[in-house]
Amino acid sequence: MYHSPNEALAPEEPAALEELAGDPASRKRFLRMVGGGAAGAFALVVSGCGDGDGGSGDRNGSASPASGSAEQQRDEATPGGAAGTREPSPDPRKGTSDEEILNYALKLEYLDTAFYAAVIEADLFRGADRDMLRRFQENERAHLQAVTALLEKIGGTPVERPKTRFPLGSPGAALRLGSALENAGAAAYLGQANRIRSKEVLAAALSIHTVEARHAAALNGLLGRPSAPTGSFAQPLSMEEVLTNTQRFIVST
Repeated sequence: MYHSPNEALAPEEPAALEELAGDPASRKRFLRMVGGGAAGAFALVVSGCGDGDGGSGDRNGSASPASGSAEQQRDEATPGGAAGTREPSPDPRKGTSDEEILNYALKLEYLDTAFYAAVIEADLFRGADRDMLRRFQENERAHLQAVTALLEKIGGTPVERPKTRFPLGSPGAALRLGSALENAGAAAYLGQANRIRSKEVLAAALSIHTVEARHAAALNGLLGRPSAPTGSFAQPLSMEEVLTNTQRFIVST
């Protein structure tokens, strides 16, 4: 069910993830809708919904994907699985609307599409690597279109496309930057999963999350880095962390 930006959400209404975790029939229909890849991401997030404290463990002090530090390479797996790594939120029904989450996602998709356009224009790669980056560019364009369409469907207003600048310089610099953006993008979608109210928005977010993660793994591989830099469990990032790390690429809005 969608809510207009000006419609107050009833306190008792659950977030989509909370509803799916408690309703096997609804969960089965949802898993058929999202497909195999996104279903894996869904299972990872749902595994953290049974803890009594709402998954409020705080990881804000950990290194972000953009930092590339040794800290982020450690296996963050804990007995609580994904529960300890979700963005702190004792009540996912409070604080962030689906429109705000989608506009947040749109900002990231603007960055990704602009980044790949800049890389292709800079003509830094040849052969299979160039072909791969072109495919990633097409994926990001599709993500941008999908997020925009969802925003318009719920009556939201898409944020304006920002002007961007990326310090490319060399193939290595471009790959490092792409890896940082894609890792942050995957963590960003995962970080909002327990806040989303609409099942359709949740399905889209998980589907995009898995593709961003695959992009990140491919770029990590070209850099000789681990394909899964946070180990056995994907580690989410908060809006504040992601937007702080990506603000340096924004020239103006």
